[in-house]
Amino acid sequence: MVEKTTGGAAPSGIREELAGRKRKRNIAIGVGAGIAAIALITGGTIALTGNGDDAGATDEQLSLRLATSEDNAYLDTVADVAQEKGLDVEWVNLDDWVLPNSEVSNGALDGNAFQHIRFLATYNEQNDDDIVPLFSTVVVRWGIFSPMIDSIDDLPDGANIAIPDDAANSARALGILDSAGLITLRAGAGGLASLDDIEDNPKDFTFTELQATTIPQQYDDPSLDAVVVGSNYFDPSQEIAIEDALVADDPQGDETLQYVNVIATTSDRADEPAWGVLRDSYDDPRVAEAIEEEHFGRVIRNDVDDDRLQDAFELVTEEAATAS
Repeated sequence: MVEKTTGGAAPSGIREELAGRKRKRNIAIGVGAGIAAIALITGGTIALTGNGDDAGATDEQLSLRLATSEDNAYLDTVADVAQEKGLDVEWVNLDDWVLPNSEVSNGALDGNAFQHIRFLATYNEQNDDDIVPLFSTVVVRWGIFSPMIDSIDDLPDGANIAIPDDAANSARALGILDSAGLITLRAGAGGLASLDDIEDNPKDFTFTELQATTIPQQYDDPSLDAVVVGSNYFDPSQEIAIEDALVADDPQGDETLQYVNVIATTSDRADEPAWGVLRDSYDDPRVAEAIEEEHFGRVIRNDVDDDRLQDAFELVTEEAATAS
């Protein structure tokens, strides 16, 4: 989930630096955050002076507290642009995969920006919840990586491949292996595929299931021949880009649509005006530039048509219900 769909990795020096930037930003918007708290308690909005010169601005200063599960510097740019448009955004980093949703459900937070729609559908089904995607934000580029070989054709028989241990991301990894012709999955397995759905494994690969965020930390483990993971999971100090993948996914492809990250909230709050301002902020060119500057192609802005996004969410929701 980005915006990983998880937390748990030990912070690097770079992440500490980003956390420092975040603390500075929180100080800068302290007044706005205080107003946000009042707005949450009263269930209303506070009328302030808006930026009337901005076409995307509102006459009221709105506020949102949104959960993430990873420090991303580009979110500072989203917040800065949103403030220009009349919306105070406070990012709350929760180092967990459940809390960003459960804290939205119980009203402690307004929404979140950390997960793809496949993960969201699975969460809803497992927790009898009704959180909905509002619009797409980014997609994380995934691929097959190896420190030992330069071509997928050189992956040896009996190779040990690390894949994520959670259902949603494990299925994504297996789908990439299937698309690369390395394994064959059962027809119809799709985004629910598990190791049990492998019908053909001609090179007799073995698979080691690890928490997704820990896979890059074990990238150089000599017992692993390759890993399948999101490219942004690697620490910047490792200097591994999506171009280093033996095989990379298609970020615009239909098979990747279920893995696009979204802004999500409860269904009863989906029509609140603040979400429109937030969406306009993500569409600002400065946000795309900030994403590229931070992730250099490993994470990209992906603006999915609303109907296509909702159709995909309905499909993965039906699949999650069938699998339960």
